[in-house]
Amino acid sequence: MSNKQKTIKNEVTLTGVGLHTGNKVTLTFKPAPVNHGYAFVRIDLEGEPIIEASAEYVVNTQRGTNLEKRGVFVNTSEHVLAAVVAMDIDNIKIEISAAEPPIMDGSSKYFVEALDKAEVIEQEAEREEYVVKEVISYKDEETGSEIILMPSEKYQITAMVDFGTKVLGTQNATLNSLSDFKHEIANARTFSFLHELETLLDNNLIKGGDLNNAIIYVDKEISRQTMLKLKKAFKKENLAVKPNGILDNLTLRWANEAARHKLLDVIGDLALVGTRIKGKVIANKPGHLVNTVFAKKLQKIIKHEKRNSVPEFDLNEPPLMDIHKIMSILPHRPPFLLIDRILELSDKHVIGMKNVTMNEAFFVGHFPNAPVMPGVLQVEAMAQCGGILVLSSVPDPENYLTYFMKMDKVKFKRKVLPGDTLIFKAELITPIRRGICHMQACGYANGKLVVEAELMAQIAKKSKE
Repeated sequence: MSNKQKTIKNEVTLTGVGLHTGNKVTLTFKPAPVNHGYAFVRIDLEGEPIIEASAEYVVNTQRGTNLEKRGVFVNTSEHVLAAVVAMDIDNIKIEISAAEPPIMDGSSKYFVEALDKAEVIEQEAEREEYVVKEVISYKDEETGSEIILMPSEKYQITAMVDFGTKVLGTQNATLNSLSDFKHEIANARTFSFLHELETLLDNNLIKGGDLNNAIIYVDKEISRQTMLKLKKAFKKENLAVKPNGILDNLTLRWANEAARHKLLDVIGDLALVGTRIKGKVIANKPGHLVNTVFAKKLQKIIKHEKRNSVPEFDLNEPPLMDIHKIMSILPHRPPFLLIDRILELSDKHVIGMKNVTMNEAFFVGHFPNAPVMPGVLQVEAMAQCGGILVLSSVPDPENYLTYFMKMDKVKFKRKVLPGDTLIFKAELITPIRRGICHMQACGYANGKLVVEAELMAQIAKKSKE
């Protein structure tokens, strides 16, 4: 089975109204390059700002999962993201002409159909996947809502809902494979209880809502005043409560449509983790708050594990580049050449090595009686690995010099001592453009992370003088 990243071949557009604003909105799905991920583009604002679909940008979960980056908002993102995940897409641009995507019929159905028409295609790069090895959980003690993630051979989700009402009762839904989403989950519409609906109307919200894009469960007696308010809001002359406890004559697509929609929301909210998940999710009484808190927790766990994942190599094997090859590429020379070998190199990452010996020139003056490798030189060594990465992007690296532009989020975790073997790994954060390399770099010794930083360097042609 292929594990390549995927995007769409053609762009595709939908139009509708925002659920809460009632404003007309256009949404366009567009192809995106490898390692792009999911990102919303607000084409109605100056500069067309981008808001990546990441848990770190969740600002509130009232009436949907709402994202904000530098004052730019995207609201109720979950139905769109659920469709993108379910269609097995890794990289996509989602252009919208307002803060809210169109509500359509309150499900993911129309987004799935649009992506189907756009044609999902494979890309060259391998897909990253987080393999769950142990149980990860989060519980909201106040509400009893809980999400558990456990090992499984594939991404599976079970949602269990109980709102303590007779009209809805206890329901559950299970998705054993994302390939079943289109027929088993995508059509499940959002729902609300009458008491919630009254609050939304009182706050001048759901201007784009009607009885075709939300199931309304009547959990209380409807007063004459409330009925008049509902008729006005939904532009209906006649409204009634049917025997199944649903407002008007909307027909359920499944008896457990509410649980299926909650499962849909879980998929959309966990898309904000930013990585494919290989594991089983059990969500008890899920909601956008517990979903996104769990997404943030999982995102941090994945980042921590990735950062502390030490590259493993047989150092007795011949390296990809020895010191002579390195010196033919880098302009640095001893004692300021701080890497000895390059072990792995691609267009997106590099892994290098340095043996730290007592004979290093810097130990002469840096705590000669208690030698410790200076932190700034650890950063410089990582940058030199990055230099190999960026210089490998040009056909004549010997004609270029590398220059530091910026370092950020530098952290030193442990001392580096004589006798240590340092392994450096640098990965591109963004593609190399105009000779600028922006990368996340980490250094390891004795199986532990010792240094990390975000680095930016640029190459420039040597002067001919």
